[in-house]
Amino acid sequence: QVQLVESGGGLVQAGGSLRLSCVASGRTFSSGAMGWFRQAPGKERESVAVISWSGRTTYIYYANSVKGRFTISRDNAKNTVYLQMNSLKPEDTAVYSCAAGNFVPDGSTWSVYSKYNLWGQGTQVTVSS
Repeated sequence: QVQLVESGGGLVQAGGSLRLSCVASGRTFSSGAMGWFRQAPGKERESVAVISWSGRTTYIYYANSVKGRFTISRDNAKNTVYLQMNSLKPEDTAVYSCAAGNFVPDGSTWSVYSKYNLWGQGTQVTVSS
């Protein structure tokens, strides 16, 4: 059974950077999607970034709120997805959760969290002003 283990959260000042990691252990898929969602206190869960693959083709999606600041990448050999977060803002404060699904999303489905069947435990990211 595949499990997702996240790391890399923490406290950082506004303008700083953090890198989150999500390791998928167990069976992997030749096509699928992995990414990050976040949830701040009192707010709904929202999509952040997703990377999907089918054979040699890779697709990447970002929420508008993080475009130009966050970068998602995948290391196939390590079954790991990274989220490099730069120019962090206080409004980025949330619990970030890694998600994975054995489907290849498109522009309208990548952000639908119910389509992802595997979730990590979440890691706290706090950005101070």
